[in-house]
Amino acid sequence: MSENLDPFTIARTQLSDACKIANYDSEIYNALSEPERFVQIKITMKMDDGSIKTFQGFRSQYNSARGPMKGGIRWHPEESASLVKALSAWMTWKTACVDIPLGGAKGGIICDPRKMSEREIETLARSYIRRIADFIGPHIDVPAPDVYTNPQIMAYMMDEYETIVRRHASSVITGKPLPLGGSAGRSIATAQGGIYTIREAAKDIGLNLNGAKVAVQGYGNAGFWAAKILQNEFNCNIIAVSDSRGAILDNDGIDAQQAADHKSKTRSVIGLNGTKQISNEELLELECDILVPAALENVITNKNANNINCKIVAELANGPTTPDADKILFEKGIDVIPDFLCNAGGVTVSYFEMVQGYYRYFWTEKEVFEALDRVMTRAYRSTVEQAKKFNTHNRMGAYIISLERVVEAMKLRGWL
Repeated sequence: MSENLDPFTIARTQLSDACKIANYDSEIYNALSEPERFVQIKITMKMDDGSIKTFQGFRSQYNSARGPMKGGIRWHPEESASLVKALSAWMTWKTACVDIPLGGAKGGIICDPRKMSEREIETLARSYIRRIADFIGPHIDVPAPDVYTNPQIMAYMMDEYETIVRRHASSVITGKPLPLGGSAGRSIATAQGGIYTIREAAKDIGLNLNGAKVAVQGYGNAGFWAAKILQNEFNCNIIAVSDSRGAILDNDGIDAQQAADHKSKTRSVIGLNGTKQISNEELLELECDILVPAALENVITNKNANNINCKIVAELANGPTTPDADKILFEKGIDVIPDFLCNAGGVTVSYFEMVQGYYRYFWTEKEVFEALDRVMTRAYRSTVEQAKKFNTHNRMGAYIISLERVVEAMKLRGWL
């Protein structure tokens, strides 16, 4: 039977399931099933060739009960309102799961920056901030980079906001370049946080990471750094990696840095010496110890979940596993580290960047990662404990923790 793969439908289904398990009534679900505010904008601008192009953008502000809202800005040709809403919901549960005092938001523009000049990218970035400036701020909603956005784009956005408000406000944006108030360690924080949860999961199931076989689906920033850290620090065997064009396999091991260098030169990992080309779908079903989905959503569904053949699924991507697939993986005894726990290192270090920006004092990378390790390890342990308590899978364990914290904050504020 085919599943409904609409992202926001999936997010609401997960929320409904968690409410039932934790015995929350329909009023709680209704209060949490839609964003507090959803902003839809239109940006019309002149392109370098003289043509006029119109772009559609979004900002979904899901819940602010626990603090200023937080979430990245995605630039992607297939961006949608549904996906932005879903991601803002998952960001709400993510910040609550790791217990940092923030709410959840997400933004996006339907565009393809890979086909745009630097001037066009800067114009689009500044135009987006002009449209949403009334709805964001260091104590309201703090954007960050996401798919196809980067520190330079964040610098343009911060500068535009500061121009509008006529004062410095570095904590309005995170993921900035270091000279403009960025945080040490931010560029690899998502992967590093995920590694801490993989380390803990491996302890729980008795998996020796030395020589463990790892397949990484998606070789962007998070996927590359996860592969590199697992290889260099834990001596894992990276047997397969992929990008949007396909995947490569070498059971004897792929050098993570060589794969990245090859992709940088050729725009794909395909063709790396000594490797065999396979599909992304084949990569997901490889026999391995750790599968790391680090690309886009809905890659593990009820169509392939029975063929997943690993011990740990570490979700560095947002929404890679559907609700039906979650149940199948749980029945198979596969340990899933859910996305809004596994990839929470990025928002956690973004929170650290906000804090550093507030008082204009910046930490060393060592201090950042020591703090991140404490946050991620504590969140992982709490998630597993809740999952066992309710005899459910880890995603529901993480949801139950998050719901409890968000609902408590809303009740204390008198919203419920």
